[in-house]
Amino acid sequence: MLDYAKVILPKVSFSKQLFKKELAKCVRWVEPADVQEFHDWCYENFRDKYPDVLEEVFSSIAA
Repeated sequence: MLDYAKVILPKVSFSKQLFKKELAKCVRWVEPADVQEFHDWCYENFRDKYPDVLEEVFSSIAA
């Protein structure tokens, strides 16, 4: 599922709402062992464009 997320998220990054929706889905689907790698990859690739979305979605899984 991690590989799928890495393909999908760049394709939907043109729209903040769509990106947020797909990111939330991907976070739920990614294996628990891969969450840190996924987190790091997302921040490397989307930190400049959607830092607020990343913070919101990733903080919701830590709670």
